[in-house]
Amino acid sequence: MRDPSTSNDRSASANRTAPADIAAHDEMVRAESVRDDTRRDESSREIVLHDDSGRTTRREFLKVLGGGLVVVLVTRDAFAAPVVWLQSGGAPAPIADGESESVAEQIAAWLHIDDDGAVTVYTGKVEFGQGIRTSLAQEVAEELRVPLDSVKLVMGDTELTPFDMGTFGSRSTPQMGTKLRQASAAARERLVALAAERWGVDGSTLTAADGRVSDPRTKRSLGYGELTAGRKLTETVRDDVTLTPAERWKIAGTSAPKVGVRDIVTGRHEYTSDMHLPGMLHAKVLRPPSIGATLTSLDDGTARAIPGVVVTRDGDFVGVAAPRIADAARAISALHARWTPTAEAQPSSSEIYDYLKNTKPKEDGGGERWRRTEPFVQGNVKAALAAAPHKLARSYRVAYIAHVPLEPRAAVAQWSRDGGREKLTVWTGTQRPFAVRDDLAEQLGLRQEDVRVIVPDTGSGYGGKHTGEAALEAARIARAAGHPVKLVWTREEEFRWAYFRPAGVMDVSAGVNDDGTITAWTFDNYNSGPAAIRPMYAIANQRVEYHPSDSPLRQGSYRALAATANHFAREMHIDELAELVQMDPLEFRLRNLRDGRLRAVFQAAAERFGWKRAAGAEGGSSSNGELRAAVSAGTATPARDSRTSPRRGVGIAGGFEKGGYVATCAEVEVSGNDVRVLRAVTAFDCGAVVNPDGLRNQIAGALVQGIGGALFEAIEFDHGVIRNPHLADYRVPRFSDTPSVDIVLVDRKDEPSFGAGEAPIMAIAPAIGAAIARATGVRVRSMPMLPEMRKQKAGSREQ
Repeated sequence: MRDPSTSNDRSASANRTAPADIAAHDEMVRAESVRDDTRRDESSREIVLHDDSGRTTRREFLKVLGGGLVVVLVTRDAFAAPVVWLQSGGAPAPIADGESESVAEQIAAWLHIDDDGAVTVYTGKVEFGQGIRTSLAQEVAEELRVPLDSVKLVMGDTELTPFDMGTFGSRSTPQMGTKLRQASAAARERLVALAAERWGVDGSTLTAADGRVSDPRTKRSLGYGELTAGRKLTETVRDDVTLTPAERWKIAGTSAPKVGVRDIVTGRHEYTSDMHLPGMLHAKVLRPPSIGATLTSLDDGTARAIPGVVVTRDGDFVGVAAPRIADAARAISALHARWTPTAEAQPSSSEIYDYLKNTKPKEDGGGERWRRTEPFVQGNVKAALAAAPHKLARSYRVAYIAHVPLEPRAAVAQWSRDGGREKLTVWTGTQRPFAVRDDLAEQLGLRQEDVRVIVPDTGSGYGGKHTGEAALEAARIARAAGHPVKLVWTREEEFRWAYFRPAGVMDVSAGVNDDGTITAWTFDNYNSGPAAIRPMYAIANQRVEYHPSDSPLRQGSYRALAATANHFAREMHIDELAELVQMDPLEFRLRNLRDGRLRAVFQAAAERFGWKRAAGAEGGSSSNGELRAAVSAGTATPARDSRTSPRRGVGIAGGFEKGGYVATCAEVEVSGNDVRVLRAVTAFDCGAVVNPDGLRNQIAGALVQGIGGALFEAIEFDHGVIRNPHLADYRVPRFSDTPSVDIVLVDRKDEPSFGAGEAPIMAIAPAIGAAIARATGVRVRSMPMLPEMRKQKAGSREQ
């Protein structure tokens, strides 16, 4: 399995190994679409499937299901017609992944209605603060016509839920939400048909509401559980299954309270780090002094002498376990280890940008994870640049930053034996439970079906929990200790040994006419990734290219991936082009935009923000042409001394990614060497809104998180050592950094619903950067901007 933590901008990849029974099952589905070769075994009350050879492919699943209705989606393509089984009791086999890398494939969904009408939904998605447990439940309740509180989700359990590639890429709403809506709508249609059959009436005259099917003419009604009791049925979900239009939503589209929120805010909710099993030990792992160092020797005598301590070593991996966490910490400190540093060159954070631009990725062992995208070329860029009356070339940079989840990585591992085989159960916070399961099986020499990964609702991830390091470490120590083991990373371990958002360099060149039309565009991204790399602006001549590099630090997914870096460089450059031709930044963008939905969010954000008034106010606009030219050249100095007189500026930026259109206006105050974001207005369009309050929370959280990366977050490192591995040294946004936030939801009920976990973060940084330039006349082209701004101001004073 590829390690996504080293895959630049790819947040996840499909596991390419499937057990034989799953592969046979997939082949059977592909060949026959599970039509008439489905045999119902009445004695076992399970569905038994045959492939063409007559071989039975069958896996037990959720034996606790009683009577009622079970809906299963089986599909190799998320947009192909799935198969649905409706049955009383029993349990069809969950579907695992095949060989495709597309997240749009291999989606299966389960829905069970018991005899009391309670609805249980099974999904491989996980909840880590984004609110998907609530919005998915709303979509099911909407299509099934049941009360929201009757819907329960079982999530992220590799033994109970269907395969899912992972919770990332803002895909839960458009893909899993759609599939669950289809399953729910199919179930509703079938339930209505059952009632019509029982009563001998036309189904179109019946209604479904509150978990019952009713006949308005006779006032008869039957609960869902009554309709399916004692029956076993097979149904196919058609592509054209009727879904409820968004304008008719009653449960979806409303601001439902977050499921379980009371337990979360009162502290009753249990995260992995809160778990306790009988006989459980607490674990610690010995870490090397620098990245890439190898263990030369180990003296563990003192640690083993501590009562109850178990020490395990496997190559460079050393772990300890003890009944009390204090004893585990004492034991890890008592280990005497000698390490040999890596011989590979390890640049420091001060030289990283030149290193990334000039270092190609290693191909040995890297394989396709270093895959380079083909450049996008349109028109004749060279000729267009040569002919342009105005030209601008700039370089932009983004630093490595940490995810800093509220809950550090944690895992509880428990081994057992069944029929002479080892079995492993791990509870851990991960965005990819099936990938972690497969990794555990591979690393520990187990079969996939002998590993179970359970994901409790997790305390944030932001793309940083795709891998299962803590799970593997806990499992290794638990196997050696012979007891269940809990391992919770410290905050320092999170900073030193988790992967980071990639650093990168973006070189941009553009040509523009006097009327503000962009005629030429080149964009080269080094290392940070290709997400959202192509502009949404209508530019006739462009060349866009991503160049992978050999990153000295572990890097991987971060909220919005490289879309944040690419939008920062693009929107900052657009702002400078507007300055170059003396146009208002909003007017300049609208001049070059053809996409109606992106234009709409720009206009909505500007109207709510009061852009015309704010951009024309004193201190917020550079009305002097000479200053404008200096700003575009990057040589301007503040019109008045901002060390003593705070100045304010406003900026605007926007873009598109993963189905989300976003525009953000920001107002900043610059006082001396400090920047404070006073207010931010974001307009966001992700189609039909499923949960307005949940969406507002997502957007507000993205804005605040984006302020950290924009202004002050950066990993400092030297010779393989992270130099700021504590929150005392690594500043994340605080309450005092939080601006006044105003959110405009552009609820497009005529469009499909898309996710909102990522796109809202993209525009805040360039909006802040533009606002700083308007306040001070200084263009800052590196994230974080605050250190670079201070450096530029110090340089201007020295001159």
